[in-house]
Parts: sequence; C-alpha cells; structure tokens
Amino acid sequence: MKIQKIQNTSIDSVVKTLESGGLVIMPTETVYGAFVDATNKKAVEKLTKFKSRPFGKPYSVAVADQEMASRYVFLNKMAKRLYKNFLPGPLTIISKGKHKVAEGVESESGTLGIRIPNHKFVLEVVRKFNKPITATSANPSYKKRPYSVDDILNNISVKQRKCIDLIIDAGELPKNEPSTVIDTTSEDLTILRQGDIKFSRKNEVVSRSPENTQNIAKELWQKYEQYLGSRSIVFALEGEMGAGKTIFTKGLAKAVGVKETITSPTYDLEHIYYINGKRVFVHIDTWRMQDPEEFDDLSFDKRILDKSIIVLEWADKVHNKIRRYAEDALIVWVKISYGKRSNERLINWTTL
Repeated sequence: MKIQKIQNTSIDSVVKTLESGGLVIMPTETVYGAFVDATNKKAVEKLTKFKSRPFGKPYSVAVADQEMASRYVFLNKMAKRLYKNFLPGPLTIISKGKHKVAEGVESESGTLGIRIPNHKFVLEVVRKFNKPITATSANPSYKKRPYSVDDILNNISVKQRKCIDLIIDAGELPKNEPSTVIDTTSEDLTILRQGDIKFSRKNEVVSRSPENTQNIAKELWQKYEQYLGSRSIVFALEGEMGAGKTIFTKGLAKAVGVKETITSPTYDLEHIYYINGKRVFVHIDTWRMQDPEEFDDLSFDKRILDKSIIVLEWADKVHNKIRRYAEDALIVWVKISYGKRSNERLINWTTL
C-alpha cells in the first residue's frame, strides 16, 4: 500500500494502478472513495473484500460525462434532465444498465448508479482511464464516514489494508453529506438516499428491502453521530405494525457498534446494550403501554443524563413525554410508512 499526497501524484500512476486491477482510495467532493475498474471482476471482488459487504450489493460507478454514461446505461428523459442540471455534482442517478460492467456492480434487477464527481482529480483519472470506476465510500460497511485517511486506516483490519494498493491523500475533507441517490427507472422520481442536493422540502427516502431500511438507519446515524458524547441522541420511531421499526433499529445498532442480536422489547418494554463495556444503547418499545405514565417508570431521565443512544418504537404513544427532553437531547423523529408497492417503505425524519 502506497500513500501519496495529491499534489505529488500523477494521473498516469493512478490509471496504471487501476489498469492492473488495483484498489485506489481518492478524495471526492463528498468523502474519500474506493475506486477499482468497474469492468474487472477480480478488482470488484477485491473491493467487496475490502468493504466487508455481501456479494451482490451493487456499486455505483464514476464516469467522466453523459456520453460515457450512455455506454453503460439507458438514459431516459428524466435522467438526461438530471445530468444537465446537477452533474458534475454530489448526485447518483440510477438507470437501467446495459450489462457492460463486472458481475456484482449492477443490482440484481439490472440497474446501475452513475456518478460524475465534481472533483478535478477524479474526473481527470476517469477521462484518462476511459472506463467507469466504482464510486463507493472508502469506509467498510457500517464504519465511520471517511473524511480523512486516518478515518479509513484506523477503522480497518490488517487484511483490509492489504486490499488497498494506493491512497491519494488530500488531507481532511469538508464534512459534506454523501451523494443524493435518485432512481429514474420508474415513472416517479424516487429518492433512495438524501444528501445535500434536495428534491423535496422534507427529508424522505424510499426503502425497497429490509437491508435498505437498515442502511438508511446507518446513513441517518452518520448525520448525527457528531453529537455522541455531548448529549443523548434519541430516535423516536413511528409506524404501523410491520412497517419496519425494529429492522430500522437493527441498522442503528449495527452502525453504533452493538455486537449483540437486537430483539424487540415488546414484552420487556426496554432492552439495554453496552458498547465496549460502557456506551449504552437503549431500545424501548411502548406498544404494550396502556397509559403514557408508565413511561416514567423506565428511568428515561437517567438515560438522558448518561448521554445514551435511545431508540423508541411506537414513540407517538408518548410524544408529549419525549418533547419535554428537547433541550437536553437531540431527538430525531422518524416515520416509517408503507409505500406504493408491497416492498416499499417511505422513511422521513425531522429533529425536535
């Protein structure tokens, strides 16, 4: 593994590494990204090993311009408008793929996400390479967002380090959000991840699988984890039976470092998990509460003072109880509802 300062790195050396099947870490306008040749199956397998993610979870790819994108995906009118108005920039546009990338890059349904990064160095690499490269964040699944090289190296194993061939170090990046992800393959424009580019006044994304829901929970945690240790962080979940509140909680738990299996505390009301022996993750389910006053028996005041991470299912039942802690805790109100299709869930959030 080589680490080079961006100002001392030639484009040709990066391209040579990609051509040889190598994995390159480079800065983007959002976070540090992990890049390999998206048409090289062995290179993609190396990336998957580095990311510690299950094979079959798709990757988006970076291209130089719309013309290059059109070689690998079918662009409908909606996609072309988005390319014209927002790219280059922090936006990933999902279209139907032409199956010209390596196995494991497109989704199981044959779609492919395209990025045109608004970063001069990365764009020059892609133009010189003249093929798409993967555009995924350089953190392994459920690890800290990589805004610096240390964020990456301090959160990976020795085996994962061995997967990296070259790191381009541009120092500490601004704390920007990952790209907004838009699906253009259906009749309606669908937001799958909300970044700095917003297409709606409210924060709302669509989940199409339990894994998707857990990943959205992880993304939401990463928006607010900066407050960890300075105040309690409360995720107040609202949604019908079966909408996915416990699945969302599992994603949060994994993101904050809980190793134990998360089970619903429907009958116990409260489950407590310890992270590294000290930090507390509290999972509360108010479904069986007959009277909101029962909430006061859970020592919620103490959890707030301890600066715990708290997840409340059926939080709407104790809405007024929660609101009184707004000055002492960061409260993120999350509503999960059924979408147009049976596998879809609409997830929106706001802070109190």
